Amino acid sequence: MSARLDHLVVLADTLAQGVAWCEATLGVVPAPGGQHPLFGTHNRLLALGGAAFAQAYLEIIAIDPAAGEPGRTRWFDMDDQRLRRQVRAQGPQLIHWVARVPELARAAAAWAALGLERGAVLPASRMTPRGLLEWQITVREDGQRLLDGCLPTLIQWGAVHPADALPASGIALESLSLRHPQAALLRAALDAVGLADIVVEPGPVALQARLATPRGAVTLAGFS
Repeated sequence: MSARLDHLVVLADTLAQGVAWCEATLGVVPAPGGQHPLFGTHNRLLALGGAAFAQAYLEIIAIDPAAGEPGRTRWFDMDDQRLRRQVRAQGPQLIHWVARVPELARAAAAWAALGLERGAVLPASRMTPRGLLEWQITVREDGQRLLDGCLPTLIQWGAVHPADALPASGIALESLSLRHPQAALLRAALDAVGLADIVVEPGPVALQARLATPRGAVTLAGFS
């Protein structure tokens, strides 16, 4: 299988806070995103594609106060009260990442064979100025990210990829490194779907994304 890093997920207490964080940290205002009615969330997006990670982007996501309760657990552990308190106290944080695959069911089955239940494959969509954006994504009923956010959510896009419509940001993702006490399991899972370019090390939980920006190198770090 040939999975690729699709996007990084930064959780913010509010979307306005996430936009301000992005401008202060990276010097760029993120592009408009949209609403996710299925999960009661909304986002803003920033292109990060470069030589190492084509079509990669940054997603800043927050609970949409106008959406009301979604009637199900939100994705990316967004209903986890400890995580929400941490983001409220410390500001927006890199909490997760998403990998795109050409055959979602096959990739999920490969992880299930390792004892990693990534969750049901759900169809999702949102409207954009260029039309309907459609994808399939793995989401557990409990909304958990697994392995403290180091194991990516899996996604399979339809005919259109959101990065194709994003304006150039002048920022590129150079590397993503992961640290976890279960490093051997995490490494096996990534290798099973073709994600050999992601660095995995044993140790306390950490996610680190190194970005090249007009201001120089910036590292986004997330911790459990």
